[in-house]
Amino acid sequence: MSRTSRRLAAAFAATAVLAGGVVSTGAAAQAADVHVSPGRRSVSATAGQNLMADFRGPAGTPFSAVSVWKQDVSGAPLHASSAAMVSNVADQAAKYYGGIAAFNAYRYNTSVYTVSASTPKVDVRWDNCQKKTYTPGGLTGPGGQFTQVPVPDDAVPSPGTDGELTIYSPGTDQLWEFWQAKKVGGTWQACWGGRIDRVSSDPGYFSGGFGASASGLAIVGGTIGIKEAQAGRIDHALALAIPAPGNWNEFSWPAQRSDGYDKSAGRVPEGTRLRLDPSIDVDSLKLTPIATMVAKAAQKYGFIVTDKAGCVAVTAESPAATIAATGVDPWKALMQGKPDYRIMEGFPWGKLQALPKDWGKPSSPKR
Repeated sequence: MSRTSRRLAAAFAATAVLAGGVVSTGAAAQAADVHVSPGRRSVSATAGQNLMADFRGPAGTPFSAVSVWKQDVSGAPLHASSAAMVSNVADQAAKYYGGIAAFNAYRYNTSVYTVSASTPKVDVRWDNCQKKTYTPGGLTGPGGQFTQVPVPDDAVPSPGTDGELTIYSPGTDQLWEFWQAKKVGGTWQACWGGRIDRVSSDPGYFSGGFGASASGLAIVGGTIGIKEAQAGRIDHALALAIPAPGNWNEFSWPAQRSDGYDKSAGRVPEGTRLRLDPSIDVDSLKLTPIATMVAKAAQKYGFIVTDKAGCVAVTAESPAATIAATGVDPWKALMQGKPDYRIMEGFPWGKLQALPKDWGKPSSPKR
């Protein structure tokens, strides 16, 4: 089963109860692969203006200092099994592509649009790509996750099988994320996704089984934005995908679910926070400029394991929407001639530190 089929099995299992029944993870995992169109290759002037607008939240993210993405982890205690967990991650990184983690700038990421209050709203159709025998409760209809969404008419989802699309509306303080988003016959549709209201005071994850990542964490929260890479600084935690997260029935807050399978002693559940040893002199590592930014952010804000992937990977904002609006791929200049698969070369995965399970979880989570 492909990554795109696996990653939302947990979400469908979690939301099955909303439809009046319970679906086991095994049953949910029988989803078939689906090909996703990357969407249109040009956008309107209005969509282009929306695309190029800055986020109104701090440091290029719609989430504020109260979210899980902005917590300073540099002084946090370590997990009792930190050494084994870090060894696990380092081994997973070493196993693929010559030990170089992926920098997902062109696939397995999301296109991000910041929209104005005047952007027309549409109902996104649920594409039952996993052949469910019911419509999950709360997805469509009045107040539904897919109802009245301000999708730019010519929005361009990220290329590839995930086809993810993130829409942020500062005026209404809302965020939507969609998986396998595409426009068919003039109508937007998606296989899964969700909406977050009151983004500015939100912890940074979807509840109720919704959202586009396997863990329920907001993809954009841990994405390396184009504008922040241009500014040379990342001021938030980073999403980290690994090939073998801990088993699906074990996850660490802020994850809301998991699609993992590892049962080893050093397993790393989704939601686990990992930081780069704060004592390391990052500049002495001679990493690429982007990897240097990642390393410094990882010392202060850390990584959060959000998903399962074919290799260890960090996520960057898709340039597809910017290319459609301007004809320019901003990552080419930012990568300074290096291919995306060499950007994370030399990153010291063995120097990570794992934080305790549920670190930072409030005694009474907001939701």
